[in-house]
Amino acid sequence: MFKNPSTETIREILRTAKTIAVVGFSPKPDRPSYNIARALQDFGYRIIPVRPQLAEGLGEKAYASVADLPEPPDVVDVFRAPDAVDAIVDACIAIGAKRLWLQEGVVNEAAAARAQAAGILVVMDRCIWRDYKALLS
Repeated sequence: MFKNPSTETIREILRTAKTIAVVGFSPKPDRPSYNIARALQDFGYRIIPVRPQLAEGLGEKAYASVADLPEPPDVVDVFRAPDAVDAIVDACIAIGAKRLWLQEGVVNEAAAARAQAAGILVVMDRCIWRDYKALLS
Protein backbone atom coordinates (compact mmCIF):
# COMPACT_ATOMS: atom_id res chain seq x y z
CA MET A 1 0.00 0.00 0.00
CA PHE A 2 1.25 3.47 -0.92
CA LYS A 3 2.53 5.78 1.80
CA ASN A 4 3.45 9.43 1.25
CA PRO A 5 6.92 10.62 2.23
CA SER A 6 7.42 12.09 5.69
CA THR A 7 6.48 15.69 6.42
CA GLU A 8 10.18 16.54 6.57
CA THR A 9 10.78 15.01 3.13
CA ILE A 10 7.84 16.95 1.68
CA ARG A 11 9.20 20.12 3.27
CA GLU A 12 12.59 19.40 1.67
CA ILE A 13 11.00 18.88 -1.76
CA LEU A 14 9.28 22.24 -1.49
CA ARG A 15 12.39 23.95 -0.10
CA THR A 16 14.80 22.71 -2.80
CA ALA A 17 12.63 22.69 -5.93
CA LYS A 18 13.09 25.52 -8.42
CA THR A 19 11.02 24.33 -11.41
CA ILE A 20 7.59 22.71 -11.32
CA ALA A 21 5.95 21.29 -14.44
CA VAL A 22 2.18 21.57 -14.03
CA VAL A 23 0.57 18.75 -16.03
CA GLY A 24 -3.02 19.58 -16.82
CA PHE A 25 -2.41 23.32 -16.47
CA SER A 26 -5.48 25.31 -17.48
CA PRO A 27 -5.25 28.79 -18.98
CA LYS A 28 -8.60 29.58 -17.34
CA PRO A 29 -8.21 31.64 -14.13
CA ASP A 30 -11.22 29.93 -12.51
CA ARG A 31 -9.54 26.48 -12.60
CA PRO A 32 -7.58 25.06 -9.64
CA SER A 33 -4.56 24.17 -11.80
CA TYR A 34 -4.26 27.81 -12.91
CA ASN A 35 -4.69 29.24 -9.42
CA ILE A 36 -2.25 26.84 -7.78
CA ALA A 37 0.32 27.32 -10.56
CA ARG A 38 -0.02 31.09 -10.20
CA ALA A 39 0.43 30.85 -6.41
CA LEU A 40 3.49 28.62 -6.83
CA GLN A 41 4.91 31.16 -9.27
CA ASP A 42 4.27 33.88 -6.69
CA PHE A 43 6.17 31.75 -4.14
CA GLY A 44 9.19 31.92 -6.47
CA TYR A 45 8.99 28.68 -8.44
CA ARG A 46 9.40 28.62 -12.20
CA ILE A 47 6.22 27.07 -13.58
CA ILE A 48 6.28 25.02 -16.77
CA PRO A 49 2.74 24.57 -18.13
CA VAL A 50 2.05 21.17 -19.69
CA ARG A 51 -1.06 21.04 -21.86
CA PRO A 52 -1.59 20.08 -25.51
CA GLN A 53 -2.35 22.95 -27.90
CA LEU A 54 -1.19 25.61 -25.44
CA ALA A 55 1.70 27.86 -26.50
CA GLU A 56 2.25 29.57 -23.15
CA GLY A 57 0.83 30.02 -19.70
CA LEU A 58 1.68 32.47 -16.93
CA GLY A 59 4.37 33.95 -19.16
CA GLU A 60 6.18 30.62 -19.66
CA LYS A 61 6.47 28.42 -22.77
CA ALA A 62 4.04 25.52 -22.55
CA TYR A 63 4.70 21.94 -23.64
CA ALA A 64 2.23 19.38 -24.98
CA SER A 65 3.42 16.59 -22.68
CA VAL A 66 6.01 15.66 -20.08
CA ALA A 67 7.88 13.80 -22.84
CA ASP A 68 8.30 17.14 -24.68
CA LEU A 69 10.05 18.91 -21.80
CA PRO A 70 13.62 19.89 -22.74
CA GLU A 71 14.92 18.78 -19.33
CA PRO A 72 13.44 17.21 -16.21
CA PRO A 73 11.84 19.73 -13.85
CA ASP A 74 12.44 19.47 -10.12
CA VAL A 75 8.80 18.41 -9.61
CA VAL A 76 6.14 17.12 -11.99
CA ASP A 77 2.81 18.24 -10.47
CA VAL A 78 -0.23 16.44 -11.90
CA PHE A 79 -3.77 17.82 -12.25
CA ARG A 80 -5.17 14.98 -14.36
CA ALA A 81 -7.57 12.11 -13.86
CA PRO A 82 -6.07 9.06 -12.16
CA ASP A 83 -6.29 6.97 -15.36
CA ALA A 84 -3.96 9.47 -17.11
CA VAL A 85 -1.19 8.95 -14.53
CA ASP A 86 0.18 5.74 -16.08
CA ALA A 87 1.31 7.55 -19.24
CA ILE A 88 2.65 10.47 -17.17
CA VAL A 89 4.74 8.04 -15.09
CA ASP A 90 6.09 6.50 -18.32
CA ALA A 91 7.14 9.97 -19.50
CA CYS A 92 8.64 10.87 -16.10
CA ILE A 93 10.75 7.70 -16.20
CA ALA A 94 11.83 8.41 -19.78
CA ILE A 95 12.99 11.98 -19.08
CA GLY A 96 14.61 11.15 -15.74
CA ALA A 97 12.23 13.07 -13.46
CA LYS A 98 13.01 12.56 -9.77
CA ARG A 99 9.83 13.88 -8.07
CA LEU A 100 6.19 13.31 -8.96
CA TRP A 101 3.38 15.09 -7.13
CA LEU A 102 -0.18 13.88 -7.67
CA GLN A 103 -2.61 16.58 -6.58
CA GLU A 104 -5.39 16.03 -4.09
CA GLY A 105 -7.90 13.58 -5.57
CA VAL A 106 -5.39 12.11 -8.05
CA VAL A 107 -4.84 8.56 -6.78
CA ASN A 108 -3.28 5.77 -8.82
CA GLU A 109 -1.44 3.38 -6.50
CA ALA A 110 -0.14 1.09 -9.25
CA ALA A 111 1.37 4.01 -11.20
CA ALA A 112 2.82 5.48 -7.99
CA ALA A 113 4.44 2.13 -7.15
CA ARG A 114 5.91 1.90 -10.66
CA ALA A 115 7.31 5.43 -10.34
CA GLN A 116 8.83 4.60 -6.95
CA ALA A 117 10.38 1.41 -8.35
CA ALA A 118 12.05 3.63 -10.99
CA GLY A 119 13.54 5.83 -8.26
CA ILE A 120 11.01 8.66 -8.42
CA LEU A 121 9.89 10.21 -5.13
CA VAL A 122 6.08 10.29 -5.20
CA VAL A 123 3.64 12.43 -3.25
CA MET A 124 0.03 11.42 -3.90
CA ASP A 125 -3.39 12.87 -3.07
CA ARG A 126 -1.98 16.06 -1.54
CA CYS A 127 -2.25 19.70 -2.55
CA ILE A 128 1.18 21.22 -3.22
CA TRP A 129 -0.12 24.74 -2.49
CA ARG A 130 -1.67 23.68 0.81
CA ASP A 131 1.53 21.86 1.83
CA TYR A 132 3.64 24.90 0.93
CA LYS A 133 1.41 27.13 3.06
CA ALA A 134 1.50 24.69 5.99
CA LEU A 135 5.20 23.80 5.87
CA LEU A 136 7.08 26.82 4.51
CA SER A 137 5.11 29.99 5.17
